[in-house]
Amino acid sequence: MRLASLHTHPVKGCHRLDHDTIHVEPWGLAGDRRWLIVDEHGTGVTQRDTAALVHVRPAPRPGGGLTLHATGRPALDVPEPAPTGDALDVHIFVNRTPVAATPAGPAADDWLSTLLDRKVRLVWLANPADQPIGTELSRPEDRVSFADRYPMLVTNSASLDALNSLLLEAGDAEAPIPMNRFRANLVVGDAEPWAEDNWIGRRLRFGNIVMRAVKPCARCLVTTIDQETGEKGRQPLRLLARHRNHDQKLLFGVNLIPDDTGPVTVGDPVEVI
Repeated sequence: MRLASLHTHPVKGCHRLDHDTIHVEPWGLAGDRRWLIVDEHGTGVTQRDTAALVHVRPAPRPGGGLTLHATGRPALDVPEPAPTGDALDVHIFVNRTPVAATPAGPAADDWLSTLLDRKVRLVWLANPADQPIGTELSRPEDRVSFADRYPMLVTNSASLDALNSLLLEAGDAEAPIPMNRFRANLVVGDAEPWAEDNWIGRRLRFGNIVMRAVKPCARCLVTTIDQETGEKGRQPLRLLARHRNHDQKLLFGVNLIPDDTGPVTVGDPVEVI
């Protein structure tokens, strides 16, 4: 097996960045999901309720921070906020433990509110080292950014090929489904379809970096949203419901926690330990 591609989502729920090589940190890939768009109540905005997030295209800014891009809008430079006493308690999801975050400022808030046609704020997770995972599958020292629960997600390109073959056989007009629907950080190539089912509870080595495969990933409506246009469909959830339904959870991909830090590079060998 080999590492086929690498991806981060600097602003949670927004457009991805593709990488040839990137550093693994204790809380995930460098720069991944360190920014979060929240509503007036301090709860994370997701594609489930605001599909227009796909039009927000963040890019790293020299010296730290982001430049926000969107078609038809002037780009906006957002410096990395300086830690201040103005931290907000935000929730990634409703009823999730609050996280202390730093506001990005009114310019970013106004830019995003206009684009998304709703009142929102942009916040920055200054220190993910203060953010434990806190689940029964994690260790006390494990940390996470603004990711849903675990630091990273790995998917298997052969499993997507298997899904798309079923869609094509059924004559489904939505085929083929691209991998970006699953918003993975790492994509593995040259594996057997559904090999990831046997990774759970084991370790994977990506080049020299070891990670724990802690649980399969249950999928939501975000997988039905075109990540370039925001258009909503029905697949792949209907297909997953027929073929990958385990206790009413529709599974695709595996959540990872890193044991090591250091670089990973597209083309690295991937080994199940």
